[in-house]
Amino acid sequence: MRPSRPKSNRFRRTRRKPCTFCIEKAEDIDYKAQQKLKRFVSDRGKILPRKTTGVCAGHQRMLSEAVKRARVIALLPFTSE
Repeated sequence: MRPSRPKSNRFRRTRRKPCTFCIEKAEDIDYKAQQKLKRFVSDRGKILPRKTTGVCAGHQRMLSEAVKRARVIALLPFTSE
C-alpha cells in the first residue's frame, strides 16, 4: 500500500488587488502627480505591469500614457542612473 500524499494548494486562486484608481473613482490620471506615478514605476524606470500593481486595464492604459508624458517634460526619469 502506498502512503497517501497531502493535497497541494498549487492551483489555489488568490483574490486580485482592487484597482486603486477605481476605488478613488478617478476619471483621469494626472501626469503632474509625481508621487502617485512613482509608485507605478520600478527603480530602473520601467512601468510596472498590471499583475504587479493591481490596476485595471483601462486605468493601466491611462497610467502608462501619464508616465510617458511625465518623462517627456522631465518629471520622471527615463532610466535609473
